[in-house]
Order: sequence, then structure tokens, then C-alpha cells
Amino acid sequence: MPLPIDYHTHPQAHSIKPYTAELLQPWANSARQSGLKEIAFTDHDRYLEGVDFSEIDKVREANPDLKILAGIELDNDPVTGRAGRMWVEKNWDKLDFVLGSVHYLPNDTEMFDQVTRKDEFAKRDLAADCAHYIQNVEGMIERGGIDALAHLDLIKIHGVWHPEGGLLPHFSALLNRIRREDLAIEISTAGWRKPVGQQYPHVDIIRAAQQLGIPFTLASDAHSHAQLAEEYGRLEELLRELGIREVASYEKHRCRTITLT
Repeated sequence: MPLPIDYHTHPQAHSIKPYTAELLQPWANSARQSGLKEIAFTDHDRYLEGVDFSEIDKVREANPDLKILAGIELDNDPVTGRAGRMWVEKNWDKLDFVLGSVHYLPNDTEMFDQVTRKDEFAKRDLAADCAHYIQNVEGMIERGGIDALAHLDLIKIHGVWHPEGGLLPHFSALLNRIRREDLAIEISTAGWRKPVGQQYPHVDIIRAAQQLGIPFTLASDAHSHAQLAEEYGRLEELLRELGIREVASYEKHRCRTITLT
């Protein structure tokens, strides 16, 4: 049976496009074709002007066989992050699911995960960058208002950092914080189409999260409906190898468990 959820999608695809049936229905169609049972629309909060809860309701009514979540990806954008957080607080009861993520390092005006920055990052102190990245993730957790964390080890995106001892020692304390705060983390196929060529997060981090009892959502981070559930066959194999037989499902921020068959 196909994996049932994709909880990280971007119908607006990095620009302000008002939610309409024309924009959203292709995502529902792709979800159905991929065997998904649940999808979450999680556009970046910097494009919140395009989010329309009434249009999401219309798509729900038109697709009663799918569970469609109203969501947002809240990040640490130095320009729009404050407004995004205020919007999430105002619309918390209308939202089902909020992803927290970090795309900016301190004193940086450009997202660190842009592929064009790979050569720059090959020359940087990435251990220090990772420490700053994790501090920002912890700040996101401290401020609250999120249900799960996206692409937890995104700092590895450029594939140029190979720390001795692996990534887990850098993330262990963060994982314990995530467990204490009762948050989920996503297992995302997006890294397979990036220079790192690896899912988020690293297998060692996933195993440590399993031991702590941290719940997992599943994600493609699709920026086109054609990318929805991308590489889910490969993801299913990975989950089977790791012995992950349950994933988290949300509705109005309340988490329940889905058993994978």
C-alpha cells in the first residue's frame, strides 16, 4: 500500500499566487494518483497573502476522499518572519499543521540552502554554521506555535560537509529538546534531488529519534504538484529497513498515529 501522507507542499512555489481551485485541485489530483490519503498545504509564511482558508474548504468539499490540511511553513526569514509568526498566532485555530524551519544563518540576508551557494559553503566553517543553525532551530522551538520541524539537517544540503563522527553528535541535544517539547520531525525525500543526494534527516538522526519516541511525518517538499510524493517508493523501502511502521497525522494541531501496512 502506498505511503499515506505528504505533509510538506508548496502550491505557490516561491511566489504569491492566490489560492484558487485552479491552483489547488491539481494537487488533489496528484495526491489521489499517488495513493496519498492526506496532504498538507504548507507554503512559506512569506507568501501568506496567497493563503485563503475558504478556498481550501472548497477543495476539501470537492475531494471528500482526501484529508486536506491547512498548513504553513514558518521560518526564520529576517524580513518576513515576525509577520509570519503573528499571522500564525492569529490563524492558529484555522490551521491544522505548522512546520518550523530555518533557512537563514545569523547576519545573512540570503537563504543558505540556495544551490548557487555551494561553492561558498565549501570554504566555510560548517561546524560553526551548524551550531548557529541549531541555535536558530532551538529559537524556533522556544517561540512555540509549531507542530513539527522540517528537513532537520538542512545544513548538509550542499553535500560539502562530512564531519568526523557524522552528523548525529551535532544534533543529539536538539533531538532531546524536540522530544521534551512533544514535536514531530519529517522524513523528507527532498534531499535526494539536492547536491547532498540524501534524505532529510540522516539515517543516524532518524534512528536516534526512533529511540526517543519522536513521531515522524513524511514529506516531499514539492514545489509542483508533479513532485508530490516524489521518491515515495524509495522512502517506503527506507522506512521498512528502519522498522518504522507508524507515522503521525494531524488535524487542528492534534496528533494521531497511522499504522503503515
